[in-house]
Amino acid sequence: MSSYSDFPEKPILAKPSENSNWGLTIFSIILFIGFFLFFFDREFEFIAHLVLVLIIHEFGHFIAMKRFRYKSVKMLFIPMMGAFVQGYKDKYSQRESLLVVLAGPIPGVLFGTICFFVANYYKIPSLLNLSVLFLFLNITNLLPLDPLDGGQLVKLIAKKRTDLFLLVFAFLSSLILIISGFLMEIWALTIFGFLMGVRVRNLQRSMIQRKELDEQNINFVTTYNDLTNAEYATLRNFVLENNSLLRKFITHSETVDETVIASYVQGLLVAPVHYDLGLFGKIVVISVWFLATLVLPFLFLLLMRNDIISIDWYFMTSNY
Repeated sequence: MSSYSDFPEKPILAKPSENSNWGLTIFSIILFIGFFLFFFDREFEFIAHLVLVLIIHEFGHFIAMKRFRYKSVKMLFIPMMGAFVQGYKDKYSQRESLLVVLAGPIPGVLFGTICFFVANYYKIPSLLNLSVLFLFLNITNLLPLDPLDGGQLVKLIAKKRTDLFLLVFAFLSSLILIISGFLMEIWALTIFGFLMGVRVRNLQRSMIQRKELDEQNINFVTTYNDLTNAEYATLRNFVLENNSLLRKFITHSETVDETVIASYVQGLLVAPVHYDLGLFGKIVVISVWFLATLVLPFLFLLLMRNDIISIDWYFMTSNY
């Protein structure tokens, strides 16, 4: 019978850079602006407003991630797609993850609401344009679709970490995005939906692999650092058995870089999530989501219908 000492030491993987790489962030913003100016050179005010809205939204995520000590936190802008903040932790907290998700759209909704009333009171067309963009983008981002923030909320509150749930949710989200983009003739949205379809295919492959791991009683809900040498050896064998390209590459190589195999092993792992949000916390999160996505738009429509607020002046003073 083999003991843990019979297995060779697992490789030590290089840690990602802890720096936020602001140079890359600034470059992506310049590229984002340049791309829009190339196609919409007369819409400078709209582009400036769009960049401001995205920066405030993503800074909310960024600050929350930094607060909860996420590693390698970076903010990037993608032309015609938007922006995102990425970072990771070895082990996640449900409560912290929900706060990270909400830290983007909720400040945006608040900024948009304040700007709207200030613009209406002082009759400032430019500020009204900005407020509408704030509200539209952040409320839309709270829709329960993957990979929007609203979709992340659904997955975190539902506590569904099974591959089948993630696969079905991602498929339905991509289908809705494709159809919505087609009906509204927003082709960037349609393209994004098709790109989501590629992710669905990857999720399907992961589901098949992890089902096999479950059937073999191999633990994969853990971090790479927490893997014992025996567990690593088991997962290593699984990777080589199920990846013919990697197996051929190793067979025809004079020397084997074990860290390459280790990176594939790490890709199989699912980061553990500690579900530490109680019933009261879930009610608060759902209430905030409900107020931002349903109550607030209805309230604006009701106030305008009853002439409590009016934007008729906007159409008389604005060039849009």
